[in-house]
Amino acid sequence: MKQERRYPLHEQMVPRRPSSRQQYSDRFIPDRRAMDLDVARYMLMDSKKENTTPGSPSKEAYRKRLAEIVFQNRTRILAFKSKPPTLERAYEEVLSDKHQVRSAKTRRHIPQRTLDAPELLDDYYLNLLDWSCGNVLAIALGNTVYLWDGSNGSTSELTTIDEENGPVTSINWAPDGKHIAVGLNNSDVHLWDATSTKQLRTLRGGHRGRIPSLAWNSHILTTGGHDGLIINNDVRIRSHIVETYRGHQQEVCGLKWSNSGKQLASGGNDNILHIWDQSLSNSSNSPLHRLEDHLAAVKALAWCPFQSNLLASGGGGGDRCIKFWNTHTGACINSVDTGSQVCSLLWSKNERELLSSHGFTQNQLTLWKYPSMVKLAELNGHTSRVLFMAQSPDGCTVASAGADETLRFWQVFGAPELLNSKPEAKTSFGPFSNINQIR
Repeated sequence: MKQERRYPLHEQMVPRRPSSRQQYSDRFIPDRRAMDLDVARYMLMDSKKENTTPGSPSKEAYRKRLAEIVFQNRTRILAFKSKPPTLERAYEEVLSDKHQVRSAKTRRHIPQRTLDAPELLDDYYLNLLDWSCGNVLAIALGNTVYLWDGSNGSTSELTTIDEENGPVTSINWAPDGKHIAVGLNNSDVHLWDATSTKQLRTLRGGHRGRIPSLAWNSHILTTGGHDGLIINNDVRIRSHIVETYRGHQQEVCGLKWSNSGKQLASGGNDNILHIWDQSLSNSSNSPLHRLEDHLAAVKALAWCPFQSNLLASGGGGGDRCIKFWNTHTGACINSVDTGSQVCSLLWSKNERELLSSHGFTQNQLTLWKYPSMVKLAELNGHTSRVLFMAQSPDGCTVASAGADETLRFWQVFGAPELLNSKPEAKTSFGPFSNINQIR
């Protein structure tokens, strides 16, 4: 059987559950779910036999009374709409809603949109999805990087890597929202101007093996390698390697600079989480904190937007925990066992909430209230592990990419407090002004 061709970032036609209006529609089509077939058969066949059989007045009165009780005076054989809930059932549902849901926020509807993502690599250690402050979502599918414009839904291809150099193993937008770094399987990193679709330069010579993680800090592009090294690259100068951190014994799969740019969190396949302090980096190559509490690879990292020294980290399948750290002291504030592999973490920009994506067994996204870590919602739809997440510039929408080769959009964090002001791209720091002269 010939398999239907799938096009990257084309919308899937996902069947939706009928709404309440559809369930109680008045279309002239019989609804078998609303029919009692035994009663219908009796009314069609057996009742005729009884009507032709003469009986005493008492038996006739008894038959009519029995029909009223059993059949509730129904005269129709076919049903054209579902039964509305009984008064008692409706009252129970209202009481249940009041008991389970205390605020409108926890009852908010989270709409979903689904796009095809064929050839998305099912690799936990990679980072293949990122959303720019200019509202352009980048996703790597095999050897190709695609751009999806959130303002109009258009899709374009940025680059396709040769087979001997690919596949793409990581992508990360620069703070200006115009330039993007693309890490490759052959240890190279390409820098692109996304607006002109032009490659600016290639960073090479620092790593041995693929580049699974990237993180920008102003004009510094930090790369995490399969070789366990972390390298700070100044993209403004020809000799771009300015600093190397040595602390991981295995692949560096998680890499995030703090919002202030003063601390770097790195997670590895060696189950270690490191906190590096920029002010100490010139005098010492040792991390500020070496945290060994996780029991599996540490890929999911997220700095808190409302508390600068708070970091959330998630462990792999052998750990399954989300841990919260005070990065000034290195203390673990809290640990929550989620029951499944933690693939990605995102803080809400507008509320004290955290979103996590997971693998086996439910392949769900879970919304948590911080600091209580009470579950607010579980978002289902992916049929395989949810490897990557990215957040829109306004903080409302989250894109998730799963091993089921779908890209899904969730309006999970609600609306920001100020919708009147359009989010602006960060002021350009100018590191790319002279890259055209550097090769």
